[in-house]
Amino acid sequence: MERKTRNQFIIGTTVLVLFILYTVSLTFVDMQPIGPQGSYVAYAGINRAVHELFGVNMMLYNITDWAGVVAIFIALAFAILGLVQWIRRKNILKVDSSILVLGAFYILVFGAYVFFEFIVINRRPILINGILEASYPSSTTMLAMCVLPTAMMQFHRLIKNYKIRNTVNVICGMFTVFMVVGRLVCGVHWFTDILGGLIFSVAMILLYCFANNYIDLKKNSFVKGDAGV
Repeated sequence: MERKTRNQFIIGTTVLVLFILYTVSLTFVDMQPIGPQGSYVAYAGINRAVHELFGVNMMLYNITDWAGVVAIFIALAFAILGLVQWIRRKNILKVDSSILVLGAFYILVFGAYVFFEFIVINRRPILINGILEASYPSSTTMLAMCVLPTAMMQFHRLIKNYKIRNTVNVICGMFTVFMVVGRLVCGVHWFTDILGGLIFSVAMILLYCFANNYIDLKKNSFVKGDAGV
């Protein structure tokens, strides 16, 4: 295994363990009833300070909420691409390996979202339509941070024109930053919810890169083995 690929696995796994430890810490560190309806929140000091600093901006909340549809459509487009390849090639194993890995990646991210809908760590700092919703980790942050960077990697592979590829990826990068910062500033999540989404996303992206590179190394090794026969 090449050093870069091994490092991606080691760092990705380490960040994932960090996310788990961080999540556990949110159940007992500096717990105070600073949320709506007396809901308890960990790291209360920093969460209160950040929330008071930015306040609540419902317009920005709605913008980032609707902008999340863009990431969903991108993910759906890659899912359709994989389905088309499967139908045309009549064998799921003949679908591009990077698309298969991306599909598995999407399933894991969605699984994490569902898990935290049932295992509630934090609730929002404000009521949404009179309801105190689950807030950790920020699902919009996860959506932007997981879908857009992996889409940029796919665009790098699929778009051959250098200028178009760079333009598309720059737009995706700027959009990702806008989504994460916008979600923090709009005040519908605690700071620790945004941070949790970021940590989880970084871990998943590193492991996604590892899986792709590992498969490519195995393919190259197999091709070289055939050539030597």
